[in-house]
Amino acid sequence: MIRLLFLLLTTAVAWGDPLRVMSYNVRFPSQGDGPDVWEQRRGLFIESIRRVKPDLIGTQELFKMQGDYLVQSLPEFAWFGRSRRGNEQDEHMGVFYRKDRLQLVEQGDFWLSETPDTPGSQSWNMSLPRMATWGLFEDRQTKQRFYFLNTHFAHRGEDEEARLKSAAVITARIKQLKPSIPVIVTGDFNAPAGGPVYKAMLETGLQDTRSIAAKTEGPEGTFHGFKGNAGTRRIDWILVSPGWKVLSNVTDDFHQGERYPSDHFPVFADLEYPR
Repeated sequence: MIRLLFLLLTTAVAWGDPLRVMSYNVRFPSQGDGPDVWEQRRGLFIESIRRVKPDLIGTQELFKMQGDYLVQSLPEFAWFGRSRRGNEQDEHMGVFYRKDRLQLVEQGDFWLSETPDTPGSQSWNMSLPRMATWGLFEDRQTKQRFYFLNTHFAHRGEDEEARLKSAAVITARIKQLKPSIPVIVTGDFNAPAGGPVYKAMLETGLQDTRSIAAKTEGPEGTFHGFKGNAGTRRIDWILVSPGWKVLSNVTDDFHQGERYPSDHFPVFADLEYPR
C-alpha cells in the first residue's frame, strides 16, 4: 500500500499539471476599427487572458505596445519576439509565457520565404513579410523540454500557393529538430482546417488538437470580425507532435455586450506531456 502511494505521488510530480496553451490573433491597433479600436478593448483583452489562465500564448498581429501592455497588466508573464520587419516596428508573432511555470532555454525566428534567415524577407508574391517565432522551453515542474513555434500565414485569397510554401518552410524546420523533444505549433493560418494547407502542415506527423481532444468546446469558426459570428471556418489552430495527450480544446467566445477582445476568437488547449 505504501509503495502504491509512493508511485502515485512520484508519477504526479513527474508529469505535473496539464500545460494550457493559447493561440490568439489579437488584432493590431488599427485606428480604423472605430468602436473596436485597441484602446477601447484592451481591458477586455486582458480579462480574456486572465479568465483562461494560460501557461503559454502564441500571438499574431501583435504590436510591441500591445505586448508591453499585456505584461504590465499581467506581470506573471514575460514575452519575446521580433516584428516581421526584423525590428520592433510592425506586427510581431509575440510569445508569452508564465515565468513561474516555464523557463525559456533558447529562442529565435525565421521568415516564411525563400531566404528564411533573412529578416523581413518575403517571396511568392506575398503582400507582406510573414514569419515564425519559436522557443525551446523547460517546464519548471517536470524538467520536460519542448519546442514551441508560433506563426501567421499570408491572408489574401490569391496567397494559397504562398501558404502552401510557408507550410513547407515550417515543416522543413520541424524536421531539423531533435525528434526526442516534443513540439507545439500555434498560428493563424488563414486557411480552413481540412484544406490543402492544413494537410500540408500535418504531413510531418503533427496533429490538430481539436481533432484529437478528449473534449471540445466553443464555436467551430475562429474569425468573426468583431461581430461574434464566426461560422464554421476554423483558421486558428494548435498543432502538436505525436505523443501529447490533448485533454481539451476550446474556442473561447468571451465578450461583454457587443464588445469582443479581438476580431478572432482565441483557441486554447490543455495538454499532457508525452510519456
